[in-house]
Amino acid sequence: MGAAGILCYVGAYVFITYDDYDHFFEDVYTLIPAVVIIAVGALLFIIGLIGCCATIRESRCGLATFVIILLLVFVTEVVVVVLGYVYRAKVENEVDRSIQKVYKTYNGTNPDAASRAIDYVQRQLHCCGIHNYSDWENTDWFKETKNQSVPLSCCRETASSCNGSLAHPSNLYAEGCEALVVKKLQEIMMHVIWAALAFAAIQLLGMLCACIVLCRRSRDPAYELLITGGTYA
Repeated sequence: MGAAGILCYVGAYVFITYDDYDHFFEDVYTLIPAVVIIAVGALLFIIGLIGCCATIRESRCGLATFVIILLLVFVTEVVVVVLGYVYRAKVENEVDRSIQKVYKTYNGTNPDAASRAIDYVQRQLHCCGIHNYSDWENTDWFKETKNQSVPLSCCRETASSCNGSLAHPSNLYAEGCEALVVKKLQEIMMHVIWAALAFAAIQLLGMLCACIVLCRRSRDPAYELLITGGTYA
């Protein structure tokens, strides 16, 4: 039950965090591993009940079903790990393609969802521009405003009088956002990979325990659970 709860939490965390960066990463298939582990987490609640009942009653059929389901879950988690590594490798190219488009459409006067996403990322990750703050000079917004300044979201938290002016670069975040967004998304994917690996190991342990009980029943005829008149003997 605890494993199921943790898997669902990890999957939900990936969804919530992805929502903050979805403008920089358009490939929604990246969420497939998160969807799978949420589904596996929900399934584990049911598997846990089956396993508990089968173990208490020492039902051969129940234990065999438990082992088969655990095996399927184990295979699913291995698939999640593989998909996690595949999509983690694609993050850098996806972000590089998408972030250029998002910055070009920035509108600080009447901000849309993409513009708000840029401001959010720059504040959260303490970055400015794609590679550095000078990237803003190539945007339509910078050319239209003609005030030689970048968005206020580029201002360092410690710079209280910052107005985004390029004349005072020390007040601006020096690092670009692309590398930090890539790093953040890859970290998210690693959470999925490690969660799947950890609980795949738990599935193996569960299958081993169930197989031990099944072997004891099949090899020892005296090892039977007798139910007579509603009482256990």
